[in-house]
Amino acid sequence: MSEVQSVHSAGLDPDERTRDRVLTTVLEQGPISAAQMGTLLGLTPAAVRRHLDTLSRQGVIEVKLISNAKTGAGRPARRYVVSKQGQSEIGDDYLEIASLALTEIAQVNGEDGVVKFAERRFAKMEVKYQPLVDAAGTDVAARSKALASALNADRFVATSNSLNPGTTMAAEQLCQGHCPIQELATKFPAFCDAETEVFSRLLGVDVRRLSTLASGGHVCTTHVPTGRAVVRKRISAPVSLASPSKRISNHQQERP
Repeated sequence: MSEVQSVHSAGLDPDERTRDRVLTTVLEQGPISAAQMGTLLGLTPAAVRRHLDTLSRQGVIEVKLISNAKTGAGRPARRYVVSKQGQSEIGDDYLEIASLALTEIAQVNGEDGVVKFAERRFAKMEVKYQPLVDAAGTDVAARSKALASALNADRFVATSNSLNPGTTMAAEQLCQGHCPIQELATKFPAFCDAETEVFSRLLGVDVRRLSTLASGGHVCTTHVPTGRAVVRKRISAPVSLASPSKRISNHQQERP
C-alpha cells in the first residue's frame, strides 16, 4: 500500500477504503481504463464503475477521451485521470516543494536558471528516446510515430497523426494527452520550451508547439513538417536555448 493510500484509508469503512484504492490507482497509473483498474485491484467491472461514478461526481477524477494510437479511427477510449481538484485535495506536496525550489532558482539566477534546470530535466528523455527514434530511419513521419510510441510507453498518452500526406504541406501532428508536470509547466513555461527543443533534435527537423496542457489546451500538440523535410545530421550535444531576452516561448509561436 502506498503512503498516499495508507493516509487516505485510515478510519474509512470497507466501501470507502475500496474507493480510496481506486482513487490511488488513478493517481499512480492514470490515464487508466476501468478494465485495467479492475484487473489491478481484483474488482468486478460493476464495482469499479460504481466507485468511478462516485469519484467523478465528487469532482476528484475526470475522463479523458483518447483516440486510437495507431489509426486515429473508431470510438475514442475512456481513460481516467485525477482532476486538478483531486490533486489539490490529495495534497501533492512535491509540486509545492518543486514550485518553491524553482521560484528560488529564478530569484537567484533569473529565468536562465530555470531554463537550464528544464534542459537538464529533459536531457534524460533525449538520451532514452534517441535510439528508439533513430531505429525508424530517416523518414520524418516514421520518426514522429516512433517518438509517439516512446512517449506512450512512459504514459504520455501520445499519438502521431498524418496530415495532408503526399503533398508539400504534409505533416505529423504529435499529440500528448497527459503531462506529469503540467502544474509546474503552467507556472514555468520553460519546461514546455525545453521539451519542444528536445523533440526537434530527436526528429531532426524544426517543429512548432501549437498548444499545451499547461496553457489550457486539451492536449499538447506539436506540428512536425514532413512534406519537404529532410532529417538533419545529429549533433553531438544538445543545443542550448537562447538567452531569455532573445528566446521566443513556444507558447507565443503562431500556427504554421
